[in-house]
Amino acid sequence: MANLQIKGIDNKFYSQIRELAASENRSISQQILYLIKEYLTKQKSIRKAKTPAQVLLELSGSWIDSKDPEEIVKDIKKGRANSKKLSKGF
Repeated sequence: MANLQIKGIDNKFYSQIRELAASENRSISQQILYLIKEYLTKQKSIRKAKTPAQVLLELSGSWIDSKDPEEIVKDIKKGRANSKKLSKGF
């Protein structure tokens, strides 16, 4: 099993780690290993998760149409109905 030595740790940071380790009944070494494993596990799951953009693209889908864009827009506009509901305001 490998050993790891960490140098140059800020005293305040070391105190925080020591307090956390004591509150969880671990040695400082055990606490550091626990924190590293927890971090790496979260990173794996984050990498596996889809980004909001990927989800949106999957939900939106796409289609193939032989019409050109102008014809598609013309069809959409033709299918709309004008409403007079708000002609007098709210």
